[in-house]
Amino acid sequence: MPNGSRGKTYGELSWAMIKTGILGYGGGPSVIPLIRYEAVTRYNWINDEEFAEILALANALPGPIATKMAAYLGYHKQGWLGATVAVLAHILPSSVAMIALLSVVDALSGSAVVQGMIAAVIPVIAVMLGVMAYEFGNRALKGLGAAFGIAMCAIAFLLLQILHVHDAIVTILFLAYGAVHFNVIRRFKDRKHKRQQPAETSEE
Repeated sequence: MPNGSRGKTYGELSWAMIKTGILGYGGGPSVIPLIRYEAVTRYNWINDEEFAEILALANALPGPIATKMAAYLGYHKQGWLGATVAVLAHILPSSVAMIALLSVVDALSGSAVVQGMIAAVIPVIAVMLGVMAYEFGNRALKGLGAAFGIAMCAIAFLLLQILHVHDAIVTILFLAYGAVHFNVIRRFKDRKHKRQQPAETSEE
C-alpha cells in the first residue's frame, strides 16, 4: 500500500474512533451504532454481515465491547499497528476529558441543566440501538426464515431474561449452533443437487 494511502487510512481510523469515543455517551452498547456507521456506512471497511459476526464475537469475549470493536477494525485495515492506533484514538480523548472534568463532577452532578442533558440523550441512544436491532433482526429473519428466526429470538429471550444465563454463554451457544446449522444446510443442498443431476441426465 502506498505511503499516502496508508496515511489516509490511519487518519480515517483515528478520526472515526475519536468521534465514536467522544460521542458514544452511555457506555459500550451506545457506541456500537456509531462504530457501525463509521465502519459500514461511511468508510465501507466491512459489510453488515461481518459487522454482526464481529459484534457477536466481541460480546462473547471479556472486556469493553467498543474497545474490542475498535481493535478489530484497526487490525482489519492496518494490522497490529492499526489496532493500536484505533484503540488509542478511541479511548484517549474520553480519558483526557474524564480526568480534566473529574474535579468538577460533584458540582455538575446536581445541576438541573446536566440532568436535563442526560434525560435528552437517553431517548436518542434508545432509538439508535432499536434501529440497529431491527436491521439485524430483519436480516436474520430473511436468512433463517420468519418462523425459525422468531423461534431463535424466543429461545434467546428465554435464556437471557427468564433463566438469566450469562450473555457470553448464550452468544457462544448461538455461534456454535449457527456453525452447525449452516454446515448441515450446505451439505443437504449439495446432496439434493447431486441427486437432481442424474435425474436431469437421464431425462436428456
